[in-house]
Amino acid sequence: MADVAEKAGVSRALVSIIFRNQPGASQETRDRVLRVADEIGYQPDNAARLLARGRSRTLGVMFIVHQTFHTDLIAGIYPEAERLGYDVLLSGTTPGRSEAKAIEALLSHRCEGLILLAPDAEPAYLDELGHRAAAVSVGRRAPGARVDFVHSAEGKGVRQAMDHLVELGHRRIVHIDGGRGPGSAERRRAYRAAMRRHGLESEVRVLPGAHTEDSGIDTGRLLLAERDRGLPLPTAVLAGNDRCAMGLLMTLTRAGVEVPRDMSVVGYDDSHLSHLMPIGLTTVRQDAVLMAEYAVRFAVERLEKPELEPREAVLDPKLVVRGTSGPAPRVP
Repeated sequence: MADVAEKAGVSRALVSIIFRNQPGASQETRDRVLRVADEIGYQPDNAARLLARGRSRTLGVMFIVHQTFHTDLIAGIYPEAERLGYDVLLSGTTPGRSEAKAIEALLSHRCEGLILLAPDAEPAYLDELGHRAAAVSVGRRAPGARVDFVHSAEGKGVRQAMDHLVELGHRRIVHIDGGRGPGSAERRRAYRAAMRRHGLESEVRVLPGAHTEDSGIDTGRLLLAERDRGLPLPTAVLAGNDRCAMGLLMTLTRAGVEVPRDMSVVGYDDSHLSHLMPIGLTTVRQDAVLMAEYAVRFAVERLEKPELEPREAVLDPKLVVRGTSGPAPRVP
């Protein structure tokens, strides 16, 4: 603004009046100042304006860099934040960058609200964050913390997947656990419960894993090694998430195991990658757009009403049947 004032031959205060479209300048002066601003490429610093009023109107989003479902959530966060008049700032976690560092970076940039995608932090830390900013946890509950929660009904999604596989005649159904990944404990419990409900308790098998392609690859190698020792392959696998399912599919395909003829594979999330494979992945869909909208609205509402008690949005998942699930192979 000082540069504009100097070149236009007016005071900085008059430039401020013109930029705020307030009375106090002639039309001729107004036109000259705006022309000079256009010539030198002046852009108003909206962040500085908001900070001068004690607000940043910025939501910070912490996400895991390699989680494809998080990119789907972020794609839904942007339009809802813009609709409500907020900017979005991203900060990612990687194996070499902790959650705490990613979150503190957002707070140092004066983000008023925090949307945490699958945080792995302890409830006590999340509770502390909830007293520093309007915080929302997506995908992971932290009972007792002063944060809002948005997640899908994990158990319901697993039940849909298991019912689908049992109806196709599958009995030897293995579950690849998601480790500390969001929703993993609920999915593991739901898998065991579904196997008991279908009278398959003796077939229950939970393999340790994680929400990564490497986990699926390792599981595939384990199952193939067992087959080479004369043990039967499971007829179906419920993976911890889509990334894990894709790693498993890669390993099985390279070994000549045909999916779904020899083995059915089901994922969880319905991330955008599940549509891009040669064989579409059967998976449990979490509505990323709706989850994102709830997260943004919760953060904005808490900024406007800090006294609100912590809220929880539980969204219904839906099984999406594609090409990786089919009838159980006939026993010779």
